[in-house]
Amino acid sequence: MPEISKYFIESSEAPSFKPMAGVETSVLVGLQGEKMMMVLTTIHPGYSVPTHSHPHEQMGRVQSGKAIMIIGDQTRTVKAGDFCHFPPNVKHSAECVGDEPFVMLDIFHPIREDFAEAIKSR
Repeated sequence: MPEISKYFIESSEAPSFKPMAGVETSVLVGLQGEKMMMVLTTIHPGYSVPTHSHPHEQMGRVQSGKAIMIIGDQTRTVKAGDFCHFPPNVKHSAECVGDEPFVMLDIFHPIREDFAEAIKSR
């Protein structure tokens, strides 16, 4: 078993859960008392994350794939290298487009307790 470091993150070792069909979330940081949470979210082709909002501020960077992203009243197709800002309580959604999974690295402040609970209850 590899040594676990609190400073270096192995994404392949991160705990994950499936919040809905076609979507996987791996929690990289945010389960050990940190003040922010970093996750990798994958949306598989043909799936989407429906419109929702949360009190957390969220910053995201698209790692791979493409998605139609709606944030507030703006819609854009995002791809690898693009950044997105989701202010607290602003409605947003994402729909994977194309044949490749859409993967986004997200940072939340404060941590998403619902994500932490989903990891604990699996």
